[in-house]
Amino acid sequence: MHVAGNNQSDLSLDSLLIFAFMTIYYANGSETTSLTSEDFREALRHTFDQIGTLEKVLLLPPDHTRLFSRAGELTVLCRELLGDSVTDIMPALGTHSEMKPAQLSHMFPGVPHDLFRPHRWRDDVVTLGEVPASYVSQVTGGVYDKPWKAQVNRMLRDGGHDLIFSLGQVVPHEVMGMANYNKNVFVGTGGVEGINESHYLSAVYGIERTLGIANTPLRQILNHAQDQFCQALPLLYALTVIEQMPDGALHTRGLYIGNDHDTFFQAAELAREVNITHLDRAPQHVVAFLDPAEFKSTWLGNKAIYRTRLAIATGGRLTVLGPAVEEFGEDQQIDRLIRKYGYRTKAEIIQLVAENEDLAANPSAAAHLVHGSHENRFEVVYGAGKLSAAEIASVNYTPGDINALMQRYDVSSLCDGWHEDEDGTEFYFIRNPALGLWQAPL
Repeated sequence: MHVAGNNQSDLSLDSLLIFAFMTIYYANGSETTSLTSEDFREALRHTFDQIGTLEKVLLLPPDHTRLFSRAGELTVLCRELLGDSVTDIMPALGTHSEMKPAQLSHMFPGVPHDLFRPHRWRDDVVTLGEVPASYVSQVTGGVYDKPWKAQVNRMLRDGGHDLIFSLGQVVPHEVMGMANYNKNVFVGTGGVEGINESHYLSAVYGIERTLGIANTPLRQILNHAQDQFCQALPLLYALTVIEQMPDGALHTRGLYIGNDHDTFFQAAELAREVNITHLDRAPQHVVAFLDPAEFKSTWLGNKAIYRTRLAIATGGRLTVLGPAVEEFGEDQQIDRLIRKYGYRTKAEIIQLVAENEDLAANPSAAAHLVHGSHENRFEVVYGAGKLSAAEIASVNYTPGDINALMQRYDVSSLCDGWHEDEDGTEFYFIRNPALGLWQAPL
């Protein structure tokens, strides 16, 4: 493909025709597949051979909070195969903090740091179009009836790239139902209005009706936006499906590369099979570990709550082991709002949004408070290594002594599954709640 100018609208006719044609370039996956680095390399080589000559490529991997997605490895391989044609790499930060040099080196070994571009969700965005309120109301069953703005980092529209390659993992997700695909574009490189409204409309619709579902109302809205507003963007997606075994070992069960919705739905179907654990009974006690290399805030660490809430027995307890958790929100404004309002029930948060301008102006923060609530149905004991007991209690969780908890639950020796506590009671251990979803009859 050839770029005729510096603006996306100057892409050659051949380029536009290629990306207007919906294509799955590579699809390989099953519940027993275990893809290697060489499989990844061959899949990418096969894809690039089909696309043809590339001169200016933008890669959109996730950030270090998706370290286990293998998107870092895919990024390194793209750089290896395409060389200097990879001119820009933008980690899809969404609302997260900019990656530090050590994190870049860890996740993208050998890739020059001067290729990385930060995404600033409050500043560096453009609006591609607006999904009308009538469509939003239709797909949400009337639960939400505001229009949704499709926003992306301006580099996607104005960077003059002949390929925008989004890399990431499909896995159950509290906002999308199943993560990644065009979420990596519209949220990962999205703006204030798009991110805020997407998170809040999903929270109002209901996390229990969203988790682990591929074709949620929000997914339909993003797909509609992609169909309507992204025809001039040379978007391509590489989607991994990763399964974590009880002993902590990771297997890549699938890789799907394409530019159409079916690429995502194939990956989501496999993720449904390998990333959702169905328990035969609801645990009275779940213990979830937050890896210090990945989780430093409740904004991220509350995946321990999101992904287990469909399993924990009513009246039960979730113990969160977060030795590196040091803040609530990674964004300073959101951190202040979490501290001010705390994790309350959905009904309470909706009322607070109606009554308070600061919360109403930050719907993604309100959505996070809804998703992180125990809804007064179970207890959350939060062992945060770098937040005080008073801070934890102030947001409506029960403080836990992280040192005592880490001694009691030796994560180096525990496998995912059922165990007996020192008092003779039963608990269910989860090493990495971000990699799955747990369900049980409640």
